Amino acid sequence: RNMSSAGPEGRKKMRECNGLIDSLVYYIQGAIADHEPNDKATENCVCILHNLSYQLEIELPESYAQSIYMQRRNVSDNDKTPGCFGTRSRKVKEKQQDTPLPEEKSNPRGVESLWHSTLIRIYLSLIAKSTRNYTQEASLGALQNLTAGTGPMPFAVARTVVQKANGLPSIRTMLHVSHPTVKKTAVSLLRNLSRNTSLQSDIAREVLPDLVSILPESVLGSDIVCETTAAICYTLYNLTQSNSHNARLLLSADGLPKIITISMNDSNMFSKASRAASVLLYSLWSHTDLHSAYKK
Repeated sequence: RNMSSAGPEGRKKMRECNGLIDSLVYYIQGAIADHEPNDKATENCVCILHNLSYQLEIELPESYAQSIYMQRRNVSDNDKTPGCFGTRSRKVKEKQQDTPLPEEKSNPRGVESLWHSTLIRIYLSLIAKSTRNYTQEASLGALQNLTAGTGPMPFAVARTVVQKANGLPSIRTMLHVSHPTVKKTAVSLLRNLSRNTSLQSDIAREVLPDLVSILPESVLGSDIVCETTAAICYTLYNLTQSNSHNARLLLSADGLPKIITISMNDSNMFSKASRAASVLLYSLWSHTDLHSAYKK
C-alpha cells in the first residue's frame, strides 16, 4: 500500500508485476463473497488499486493505446486531432463522449482489470456494503481516478457506473456520511460523471436534490468543506449549464439562496467556493425562461 503511492515509476512497476493486480482483485472478490467487506486486508487491497488507477489514462503504455482507443474517423484536417489520451479541445471532447471502447475482454488480466466493469462493480459493492471509511474513500477515489480524463475510457467507465451498474444510489448515500473526506471524494466523483452530457439527466434526477441539501447555509469550516462546496457547485454547473429543466430542479430544491450566500463570501480561505458559486449563478442566469422564477 505504501509502495503504490511512491509516484509514477512505482505505479508503473507495480502495474507490470505479473499477477499482482489479479491477486488483489481475487482477494476482494472473496471478501465480498464471504460477507467480510470490512477487514483490514480488503481495505489495503482497495487502497492499492486506488493508487494504481491514478493517472492511468496518461500513464498507460503505448501498446494499449492501439487496442483500447478506437481510431477517429471523418475528422477533418481543420479539427484538432485527438491523441491517444484525449485533448483539451471542447469539440473533440464532445465527439469522444460518443466513442465506445472496444468490446470488453471476458477474462481481463493485469492492468486491463483496472478499468474493467467487473472491478467497477466491485468498487460499487464495497461502497454499499463496507462501513470502513478508508475502504469507502478508496473505492470512490478509484472511480474518481478512472473518470478523470477526457478520452473514451473515462466516459466509458462513467457510463458503466451510472447506467450499466446502477451506481448512483450507493454514491448518493456517501453524500450524507459524517466523514468529510468520504463525502468530498463522492462529490468529486459526481463532478467527473456530470461532465458526460449523455448521463446528466440520470445524475440530476438521482442526486441533484441531495447535492443542494448538503450545500452549507454559509461557508464556515475547514479547507475540506470549502473544497467540497466548490466541487458541488461545479457539479451543479455541469448539470444545469445546458438544461433548463435541471436548473428548475435546483430552484425547486431551494438551492438559490444557499448559492448566493456562498458566492458573497469574500474571505481568502473560501475564495474557491465563492468563485465556483459565482460561476454557477452566472450560468443559471443564462436560462432566460427562469428569470421570473428567480426573481420570486
